[in-house]
Order: sequence, then C-alpha cells, then structure tokens
Amino acid sequence: MDLFTNLLAGFATSLQPANLLYCLVGVIVGTAIGVLPGLGPLATISMLLPLTYALDPVSALIMLAGIYYGAQYGGSTTAILVNLPGEASSVVTAIDGHRMANAGRAGAALAIAALASVFAGTVSTFFVAGFSPVLANVALSFGPAEYFSLMVVGLVAAVILAHGSLLKAVGMVLVGLVLGSVGIDNNSGAYRFTFGSLELSTGIEFVSVAMGLFAFADIIAHVGEKTSNMPVLHRITRLWPSREDFRDATPAAARGTLLGSVLGILPGGGAALASFSAYTLEKKVSRHPERFGNGAVEGVAGPEAANNAAAQTSFIPMLTLGIPSNGTMALMMGAMMIHNIAPGPQVITQQPVLFWGLITSMFVGNVMLVLLNLPLVGIWVKLISVPYRYLYPAILVFCVIGLYSIQNQTFEIMTAAVFGFVGYLFMRMKCEPAPLLLGFILGPMLESNLKRALLLAKGDATTFVTRPVSAVLLLVAALLLATVILPQFRKKREEVFTEEA
Repeated sequence: MDLFTNLLAGFATSLQPANLLYCLVGVIVGTAIGVLPGLGPLATISMLLPLTYALDPVSALIMLAGIYYGAQYGGSTTAILVNLPGEASSVVTAIDGHRMANAGRAGAALAIAALASVFAGTVSTFFVAGFSPVLANVALSFGPAEYFSLMVVGLVAAVILAHGSLLKAVGMVLVGLVLGSVGIDNNSGAYRFTFGSLELSTGIEFVSVAMGLFAFADIIAHVGEKTSNMPVLHRITRLWPSREDFRDATPAAARGTLLGSVLGILPGGGAALASFSAYTLEKKVSRHPERFGNGAVEGVAGPEAANNAAAQTSFIPMLTLGIPSNGTMALMMGAMMIHNIAPGPQVITQQPVLFWGLITSMFVGNVMLVLLNLPLVGIWVKLISVPYRYLYPAILVFCVIGLYSIQNQTFEIMTAAVFGFVGYLFMRMKCEPAPLLLGFILGPMLESNLKRALLLAKGDATTFVTRPVSAVLLLVAALLLATVILPQFRKKREEVFTEEA
C-alpha cells in the first residue's frame, strides 16, 4: 500500500507541466544523440550539467535521466535501418535487425525493438520502485566501515567490467582517486596537489572533468572525420509484427529484461554489457542458433530489452547507496551534488518528491519514446547526414558558456580543455575514462569513510573485518579480484569486449 501511495505522489510530481516538458526534452535529446554516432549520453549529459544549475532539482534529474534511457532507443533505429549503431549497446541489434530490414521487414524489426524496450523499461522501473526502498532501509544501518567496504567493491567491480585492459582500468581508477584528493584536506587542513593555485584549493570542479573527458575529447577525436553520404533508408511497408514474431520475441524480451535488470545494478555494468550478454544468452538457449545473424527476431528483442532494463536499474545503487554503477550514473550523482543533494539512502526519506518523481517519470518517458520513435523514423535517420563540422562547433560553444557560468571564471574552461586533451590521449591509448570518473566521485567518500571508521575504532584497522557486513563486502571484493587471475575468466572477458569493439 505504501508503494502504491508513493507512486501516486510521484506521478503527481512527474505529470506537472514543467516536468513533463523536461522529460520530453530529455527523451528527444536522448533519441537524437543515440542516433548520431560519435555522440553519447556521457558526452551530452556532461555538456548539459551546467544548465541544470538554473533548474529545479527534480526537473533537472528527470531531463538527464530521459537523455540516458532515450539514447538506448535512438541507437536501435539507425542500427536496424542503415546498419549504423548510434550507441554501443545497439551494436548487437544491428546484426539481426539490419538483416530483417534487408529482407523487407524493417517495420517489424523497429516495432519489436520499440515494444521490447518499453516492456523492459516499464518492468525494470517497477523493479527500481520496489527494490530501492528495501535496499535503502538496509543501507541506513551501514556505518563508515560498511560504506568504505561497499565502495571498495564498487571500484573493484568497475575495474573488472571496464572495457579493454585490466591494468589500464586500474590505472584509470587510481588517477581518479588522486584527482579526487586535490584541494584542502577536511581533517588536517593541509593543501594537497594544489601547486600554489588558489583555484585548486577547493578541488577540481566535477563538471570540468566530465565535460573535458567526454565532450571535449569527443570533439577532438571526431572533428576531422569526413562527412558520409546520406545512408539508404529501407522502406517501411508494414509496421506491426506477425503473430510468429510475437511468439518468438516475447520470451526473449522477458529473459533480456531479467538479465538487464541484474546487470544494470552491477558497478561497471550498464546497457552495453547487458545487450551483448542477452544476445549470447538467446543464441545459447535457441533451438535454432543458426538463425542468428540471418534476421532472428530474438536477436533484436533480447538485446533491446536488456539494454533498456539495465539503463533503468542502474539508478538503484546510485540513489540508494550513493554508488554509481557506470560513468553516466556518476554524472547523475554530480548533478545531485550540484543541487546540494547527497546521494544515498537518505534521498528516499529526505527527498521523497525527487525520488518518486524521478522514478515515475521513467514510466512517462517510456511512453513518450514509443510515441516518438516509430512515427519519426525518417527524421531520426536524416540526422546522420548532419556534417560533424557543423555539429561540433555548436556543441563547443554551449560547453564553454556552461563552464563559464559555473563561477564566472575562465579557469573552469581551461581545466576542461586540459582534460579534453587528456581524454583524447586516453582514447588513443584505448583507456576507458569512465573508471576515472568513478574513482574521482568515490575517492573523497572512500577517504572520508576510512578516516571516520578508524576514528570510531580508535585506530584499529581490524574493524573492517570484525564487522560482519563490512567483512562480507571485502570478501566479495577479494573474490572478484581472484576471478581475474583465473585464465578461463580472463579469456572470456577478452572475448566479450573484443566482440563489443
């Protein structure tokens, strides 16, 4: 009954005209950046973060959330019609979706992708609504030792599930931890890594790091690309799938929803990992695996359901534990901090309007996405023909204006420019910057909880292993590290990320 009451209160918030407008803006922008290859939710949200200063916290988070899960829809449209995935999570969808389009069944593929997505988004949102309060109640009993151990698990999992080399992922996390320690130590008052700069005494601005690593670096990496010719758009003759399509797609969408809901919660997981895992699962459970790669409906329904479910459930650890499960959730945490809202279990009790308004906006946003995507297919595909040389200067202007508006200083612009160059170097070296962002966000909290736990234990470091919950979490972290040593796991991990690339 409490859940029903809370959902009603949430809909009262999310259905307000202003919040509906920001939700619509979010899903439209999300679909557009999902369609455009080279852009993504990380770069877009980092670019829009400064604009959220002037917005109500609920409206700001509703818009940013819409961008994230809207991008999962947009990526599938061009993946199916022109074999050009706009998002990493839509790469698998292109395998069978584009084959269906070549066979004259583009409409059926688009409809299956949209229906699987809205089904997964709705079911996983119920999962978020039901599971989050339970997890938050558990987290309220956590002390500094438990939070420290939980963050250790998060960082270890982020390393293991990061793309590419494990050694590079560890390096990215460590760099993030160092960057997060820049500024005045709250306990001792000592200046750390400021190099005599007054601006660095308060620490590095989160928005500058995020915008530099993702938006600026993305501009540098793609600005020199040649404009491709307008892709050939398959004609859509029939939109509604056949009865046989529904029969094949329904169990695949259900399995994808369940798998994506679980993988979305894991630190370092997310939509891309969920979609690839769902495709592998469907191929293994199918009675006719030879159909995959030749237009199998399950190859569209499973991954599309999984990536949308993962996008929704990735909000759970961020909202309830204050632990971002991926780079985009780290940006969402940054948006909450901009509005002086501390992510964690207290959000549900102290900010119920924000929490339930955000969750119910996901229901509204999923409905909007279905109504927007199918009728406007032609418009979304035409976006691909926009030359990057026109698109990126506009992005750069908005980024600079947003950075300057933070404190009306050029220092933030210069900081973002430095991180943009660094982010470009990371791209060239195939170092994923998302673990760096997780380390940057979690570093100060990790240090704070470590010091508080040791202070309460009077310097006794065994407090982390004598407290049951903390000990279990550290054991989980140790087991995760141990799996990396196993040759079988390491080989399987390399195969997954090689396929994804």
